[in-house]
Amino acid sequence: MHKVTFYPLGNADCCKIDLKNGRKILFDYAQTRSSEDETDPRIDLAKTLREDLENENRKNFDVVAFTHADKDHICGFSDFFYLEHAAKYQDNKRIKIETLWVPAAIILEEGLRNEARILRSEARHRLIKGKGIRVFSKPEKLKDWLEENSITLDSRRHLITDAGQIVPGFALAKDGVEFFCHSPFIKHVDEGEDMRNAAALIFNVRFKVDTSTFDFLAVGDSQWDVMEDIVQITKNHGNDDRLEWDLYNIPHHCSYLALSDDKGKTETTPKPLIEDLLLSGKEGAYIVSSSVPIEDSEEGRKQELPPHIQAKKCYERFLKRIEGAKFLVTMEEPNKDKPEPLIFKIESEGITIGNKVIASGISIISSKPAPRVGRAG
Repeated sequence: MHKVTFYPLGNADCCKIDLKNGRKILFDYAQTRSSEDETDPRIDLAKTLREDLENENRKNFDVVAFTHADKDHICGFSDFFYLEHAAKYQDNKRIKIETLWVPAAIILEEGLRNEARILRSEARHRLIKGKGIRVFSKPEKLKDWLEENSITLDSRRHLITDAGQIVPGFALAKDGVEFFCHSPFIKHVDEGEDMRNAAALIFNVRFKVDTSTFDFLAVGDSQWDVMEDIVQITKNHGNDDRLEWDLYNIPHHCSYLALSDDKGKTETTPKPLIEDLLLSGKEGAYIVSSSVPIEDSEEGRKQELPPHIQAKKCYERFLKRIEGAKFLVTMEEPNKDKPEPLIFKIESEGITIGNKVIASGISIISSKPAPRVGRAG
């Protein structure tokens, strides 16, 4: 059994993958809970992750992937992780990162401040050292940066993975998982600071349990035009199966901009290729919005920042066309007052949330998995 866990962090992201063979992968890290407000319903992420590792007698993750350098994906990481580039981040209470995954934009972006700058320093240090890092995409700018630091691209090529490739280090046969890189593309990385979200990491994560496979579409913050690029290029290369999903972590806290440039008055209408992606969900699939509760109210319809009720209604309309599919919000489950981590168990028979099947906001105790049984193969 593999597990995928999403944490209630408000409008912020962190997802943990626990593989059957014991390897652990973390996507993003955002310690958002207010230590001064005892009523804050957001989880203490640092405490939760530390306890999980201690229970398994560990002080490290095999991989920590930062999809991009926005605050809602890296908040507090420099207080939690052991960082190799500076001694002040190296006390024995910190959690070690065996391999750091970052988009090339984190290496290249100038003008960074605060924790984004710290993350860049760590990524650059590891790339210069040539160990403990994987960089995604390989634009000409990266080659130039390496040469400025007296390093050839060929000497670091084994640490770089481009879109359309399987990430080295994991295999379905050995680990029960593989990571197919959808993004970033070269053109996105080369656009500069304003394209940070466009250059975010996006993966098809394929799990295998016995003879069944399941697909997790793991998306950093991204907008509809980037997602359309992904759909079109993936189809052009005959990799349509990499667009299918049993589990979809939708971009940017249920923002309408992941679907279209027009929010819509009551519901967002997705762009044509986004519609194709939404219809690639499989029987019993789940959509997860890493966000605050999504209110269906006049005020909610007018708000500029995500989550957007119009986007949620769009997702829900398409989910109705997929048998057994569900839409879940991290800060709403099992209830808004005391949200808990969403823990998806991936077994040969299907995907369940612990022993609970969540429907219409009501937790129903069940020993049965969701109706989806994966792809036999």
